[in-house]
This record gives sequence, C-alpha cells and structure tokens, in this order.
Amino acid sequence: MSKQLSPYQLIEQPEKKPARPTSSKRVYVVVLLVMTLVLGAWYAPLLWSTVAVNAKPGALGNTRFYEAQSLQIDSSLLAEQDSLANLYDQITPSVVSIQVTSRVSASQIPGFNLPQDEVPLQQGQGSGFIYDTEGHIVTNNHVVEGAEEVTVIFHNGFWADAEVVATDPQADLAVLKVTPPDNFDWRPLPLAAPESLRVGHTVIAMGNPFGLDGTMTTGIVSAIGRGMPVGNLGSSTYTLPEIIQTDAAINPGNSGGPLINLAGEVVGVNFAIESTVRSNSGVGFTIPASIVQRVVPSLIQNGKFDYPYLGLSGRTIDATVARALDLPNTLTGVYVAEVVAGGPSEAAGLQGVRQSVRADDRELAIGGDIVTAIDDRAVRRFEELVGYLVTKTTPGQTVTLTVLRGGEELKIEVVLGSRPGSEEATLQRELSGPVSPRQALEIAVEATTDLLDGQIVERVVTQEERDGQDVWVVELTTADQVATVIIDRETGEVIEATVE
Repeated sequence: MSKQLSPYQLIEQPEKKPARPTSSKRVYVVVLLVMTLVLGAWYAPLLWSTVAVNAKPGALGNTRFYEAQSLQIDSSLLAEQDSLANLYDQITPSVVSIQVTSRVSASQIPGFNLPQDEVPLQQGQGSGFIYDTEGHIVTNNHVVEGAEEVTVIFHNGFWADAEVVATDPQADLAVLKVTPPDNFDWRPLPLAAPESLRVGHTVIAMGNPFGLDGTMTTGIVSAIGRGMPVGNLGSSTYTLPEIIQTDAAINPGNSGGPLINLAGEVVGVNFAIESTVRSNSGVGFTIPASIVQRVVPSLIQNGKFDYPYLGLSGRTIDATVARALDLPNTLTGVYVAEVVAGGPSEAAGLQGVRQSVRADDRELAIGGDIVTAIDDRAVRRFEELVGYLVTKTTPGQTVTLTVLRGGEELKIEVVLGSRPGSEEATLQRELSGPVSPRQALEIAVEATTDLLDGQIVERVVTQEERDGQDVWVVELTTADQVATVIIDRETGEVIEATVE
C-alpha cells in the first residue's frame, strides 16, 4: 500500500547538515588567520601614533588624514625652519630700507652744461641696519654717495629723514642718523666677535633686493680673507681686507644690509657681487664686522677713520712670482715691489726692487724684500698683511716685520704713519692693486663723453677674461644707446669702446 504525499511535502527540501571541512581547507583558514594577526600587529602602532599626533575633531572623516599616514617628517627640519622664522622676526625690525635722491653728474650728460639747480634728479635705494641707541644707522658709502635727500623706511612702514654723519669710501661704509619715530621699537643689532666666523658657517642676508623690502636669504660662508680694491684717492688704490664671500643670494638693493649669523649677530655688511648677469650668481661679498667695529665708531666720533700706513706696494708670492724670482715653491709671503720715498717703510730700511735683468727669457728682479710675518704673525698673502694693519694697528704704532733679504732673515721695526689724504695720494702709492670697478666706471664715462647722447640711466661693471687678459667690461645705457667699454684691469687702458 502506497503512502500518499501531501502537496506541501513535494516542495519541502530535506534538512541538510554542513559538511565537515577537509584538511586542505583547514590549513587555508589557519594561514589567513595568521596573516591577519601579523598585518594587524604591523599597522596598529603606526595608526595609533598618527591618530595621537594628528587627530582633530572630524579628522578621521577626512580622506587627507589617511593619505598623511605615509608622510614621515624629520622633527629636526621642523625645528630648523622654526628657528629661522624666529630669527627673521627678531632681526627684521632692525633692518631698514634707504631711499636716496641725488643729482646726475654733469659728466653723465654729454653735450650739456646745465646749472646745478637744473641738473635732473635720480632715485636710488639700498639697505641698512640700526647700529646703536643714539639713532645711528650703518649702510654702504656707495648707497648714499652724492645724496641730497636720504629717507629711512622701517619694516612697519614708519619712516624718518636721515642725516649723513660721515662716509668712508675706502671701506665703503657710511653712517646715517635719524630721530626714531614715535612708538617705534628701536632695536640695535649686535656685532659678532672678530674672528668668530668660519668657512661653512650658515649666514643670513637681510635687505631689500630690487626694492622688495624685508627679504631674507640663507647660505654659507664660502671664503674669508678676500681682498678687494674698493676706495681710492687720486692715483692710489687701496685694498679692503678680510672680505667675506658667501653664496647667500645678494642682489641690487641688498647693499648696506647686514649678513647675520645664527645667533642674530652682524658678521658683516653686504656690498658687492661677482656676476655677469647683474644679479646673484652665488658669489657675494661682505665687509667684515672686524672692519665695521674699527671704522664706524671713528666715523661717529671723528667724522673719519685714520688708516695706518706702511708706505709700500707689494704682491703675494704665487707660482708666477716664484718662477720669475727663482724662489722655492715652498716660500710664501709678500714681495716688496716698491717703497714710497719718505714713507715709514723707507725710513725703517725696507727695500724694494732696485734692478731688473732678463735671464732665460724671464725678467728677474734684483732686490726687493720678502715679508713673511708681522709681529710674529705669519703672512702668506698680501691680504693678510693689509688685514692685520687695518684691524690690529693704529698710526704711530711700531710693528715688527720679519723679512727675507738675500736668503737672510731680518727683523725690521716700522713706525706706522697715517694713510695720505687725497692731495698727497697723487704723489704716493701704498699697497697698490689693479684698477677698481669705480675707476673703471669713471674711465668708461670719460671715454664715451662724445659718443653717447642723453642721460646715462644704467651702469654695469663686470670682470671678464678676454684673450687671456683680465679686463673690466663697462656697459653704459641711455634711453636709446648702449656703450660697451673694455678696460685693462692692470693699466686702466681703454682697449675697445663701441656704441649701439
């Protein structure tokens, strides 16, 4: 007898029991579980530290939060940028912009002989810094040279008319004085200790390049102890010693601004660049604090600085000089080429070149002392001799020169004089060097007096080497013309002058 099924039973599925996993499936599950635990242990600390540092209300809902998980920032870099930002805030109130109004030189207006009150005015600008609590500001001589009006503009927009207290073209320094504006936080900048700077130290240039006030650039000290012909009196050229070279960006308008160390101290005053493109090329020059410390107080008190004077011209003994004089390649010092008649060195018995002869197609000098030390301080280069004189001695002081003469070492005492003024400089030469940029510009202007029409609005002097010869290339630009004058750096001779 057959059993009758209910319609409901026809569609009712039999109850199924889960199958027991095979051994291979069990292994797979175990591996997956282990990987999950390992990955969790790896990412959990990173996730937790990121949340702890960066979490803000709603941060977990921001997709950028998750993107930041992989960003690792070195805390030392953050500290360094904060230090520079704090230093900027500290220094900026002490750095000023200097606006200058002056009249165009008559030599720059060829063909016209205008009364002084009809000569057109021109505008210039540079930088400076607050020097002391008496209202004095330090800048470059070339920033304010020939100025009729000088305006000092402070970081917050306050301004004041400035008086030029004194200038020193030989150090390219000038001192201004202002009455501080009401409610202005007057902050003098401290000067760094002499000889505290080393090559490789980080430095900051502050100023107003291209009129962009409050600009900060950073770099390192590339070299120290450079020498540069800066000021001149008559036919004499003088070397400014101990110049600092830096790769911190320095551009037109930075002149007179301070170079700062990481302690917020002034290590020098920015004044020149070496460039063929009229802007920063990584070679900038700064007047050292050692010169500022000696010259500026004297400018304030006496209106001038009295430079010590040896009364000689000389040259560093390099490979060229050593070969010409048949000297050993281990000898360093300064070869005395000329002793000024009636000067301190001649009075002390120092000897310059007395005779020249030719031998083996070379010109050899007979005589000429070699200075190897001053006051027992070794002298390897000409700049070191000048640097010691300017920063360590005063007129009337006695110095002892260690001198080689005919293979014999001598000690010669010299009583230093005062560097001659402009009237005497045409007859006496001291510490001579090549033609300075300022002299090259004067030579170029004179050479193009009859070639240019109209006012010279731009002057650029660059140093180049052409056909193995060191030259100055001077470009003088008017509204319609550009004159290019090539001048021999050693003799000042005009090699070529063209106008386009």
